[in-house]
Amino acid sequence: MPSALDIRIPLDVPAGEQERYRENYRAITRDTGRLMLFAGDQKIEHLNDDFYGEEIHPDDADPEHLFRIASQARIGVFATQLGMIARYGGDYRDVPYLVKLNSKTNLVKTSQRDPLSSEINLVQQAVDLRDRTGLTILGVGYTVYLGSEYEPVMLYQAAQIVNHAHAHGLVTVFWMYPRGKAVKDERDPHLVAGAAGVAAALGSDFAKVNPPKADGKIDAALLREAVAAGGRTGVVCAGGSHVDMQEFLQQLHDQIHIGGTVGNATGRNIHQRSLDEAVRFCNAISAITLDNASVEEANKICTGGRY
Repeated sequence: MPSALDIRIPLDVPAGEQERYRENYRAITRDTGRLMLFAGDQKIEHLNDDFYGEEIHPDDADPEHLFRIASQARIGVFATQLGMIARYGGDYRDVPYLVKLNSKTNLVKTSQRDPLSSEINLVQQAVDLRDRTGLTILGVGYTVYLGSEYEPVMLYQAAQIVNHAHAHGLVTVFWMYPRGKAVKDERDPHLVAGAAGVAAALGSDFAKVNPPKADGKIDAALLREAVAAGGRTGVVCAGGSHVDMQEFLQQLHDQIHIGGTVGNATGRNIHQRSLDEAVRFCNAISAITLDNASVEEANKICTGGRY
């Protein structure tokens, strides 16, 4: 596992921001080189589908639930929109934040129009909020839908975001999702690897991808091509929809130790639970990601014990 001494500072980080970048990278990875990202950007992405309904704990109906989890659990960074941070961040100043710069709803389906998710905030606005309030804003995030007919717009914005973010010492995480009429299989391992390679070409520090599938089945070994394609851009997997705790922890352990990924980016599987359960599960995920804990050790945290 990389140590803080292994951090390579990209050449687009100016000399005056290199120490900030180094400290932000250390903070976002908890000095391990691995990313523990708690994703809370779904208020726009999935509207209220992820926050209210059957098998979703009532705690999740309140947006503040996300901030309560982020403040009580062991995370590297909490990703959400700038407006949410501005609204709640004053009460949760100890939370490390990553500003998600683009978002779209799920109302317009791919069958109707290829996806386009354009910037709703600028890097400079995240920097201004950081500098004005003293909040711990460590990085920015952005989604690119490869294969969409609007791909050029998102690629251009993504490239500019990396340049501007690094200029201010911020770490970048790109959500890299093949999607659109031209994409026959979003989970194709070769295509997922291509998406990781695009994130590397854009200069992002991390790429968040969906776990690839072959013959409809997830196999952590399929991630090796994506990890190789990403090179110095760390590859992490999206957590996906709500699944059994032990199943999730086993998949995460395999993604890291078989697939070679460098962490996770998990949202629904954490926040759709009660506050107490969400914090315990988040800490179990962190134990595997940051401490190399076994699945059995992480399960003990889920049940309220220690390992």
